[in-house]
Amino acid sequence: MPDAIYSKIYNQIKISKNILLATHENPDGDGLSSICLMIEIIESLNQPYSAYCFDQPPRQFDFLPSVEKIISDKTKLNMDNFDLIIVLDCGSSDRTKISDEIKNRGKSQIVVEIDHHPKIEDYADMELRDPAASSTAEILYKFLKANKIKISKNIANCVLTGILTDTANFLYPSTSQETIQISSEMLSKGAKLPQIMENTLRNKSLNSMKIWGKAMSRLKINPKYNFAFTVLTLDDVNDNGETANEEELEGIAGFISNLHNVHGVMLLREQPDGIIKGSLRTSRHDVDVSRLAQAMGGGGHAKSSGFKIEGRLERAGDGWIIV
Repeated sequence: MPDAIYSKIYNQIKISKNILLATHENPDGDGLSSICLMIEIIESLNQPYSAYCFDQPPRQFDFLPSVEKIISDKTKLNMDNFDLIIVLDCGSSDRTKISDEIKNRGKSQIVVEIDHHPKIEDYADMELRDPAASSTAEILYKFLKANKIKISKNIANCVLTGILTDTANFLYPSTSQETIQISSEMLSKGAKLPQIMENTLRNKSLNSMKIWGKAMSRLKINPKYNFAFTVLTLDDVNDNGETANEEELEGIAGFISNLHNVHGVMLLREQPDGIIKGSLRTSRHDVDVSRLAQAMGGGGHAKSSGFKIEGRLERAGDGWIIV
């Protein structure tokens, strides 16, 4: 990617009078790390800003610098006041839940998109996009380097957290040699690996582990396509009146993708609004699960994709159907 786009975006940040940072609903480690990293940069420039996410950041990420500054109350945002909007780690603007405001922005408002997902729509004035990158945090590392921005301990924590959470601790095929080198550099810059691991890996509640167990117990392989699948119903995630958090459910599809000698895996999970969320993963280099996701109205990476469809899960003999 040409260095010109990095400097162009950085210069736009420096001349803006009021900046809005936004990431996707149900935020993950990469989205939150990216928004916190940008807060560090903007605060160092003494620029006015607001940081927004439709859902409250999960408690496990309380260790990230400035995560408490992210607001989830849309009514506190006066969209007309922002001259620069930076959307981070969002494959689709719809996932910001302020898509209409972004698309119908004023002529003087500039939108920047920074993301590692394949391009779905063209709504930004400027974009930093690299689908080959392990994470948006990895792209932001290159942004830091291109603009000669000093990497503090806080920034190093953000970069490493984004990479670790989006690669499942270097498990996913998106992990490259460069990803490892960047992570090593972040450790040398003061990133706290034990703290990150404690909060993002060793954070499963008893309820969460029970839900993971249900998903594992239902795991089956379709021999025709050599594709593994499992399901979780709404009752599964609301067992004993204790609703599982979104972050507790993340990672199940990635974990079962470790299943030996299958082409890919799919997790179907009921959500409260009558929607079924599908998560697709593969570790094979000759399989592109994003094609299946796109056929279902979704999208994502070749190795990690998803979709949403209306319906509910119902047992049908030895298997499950969507009704």
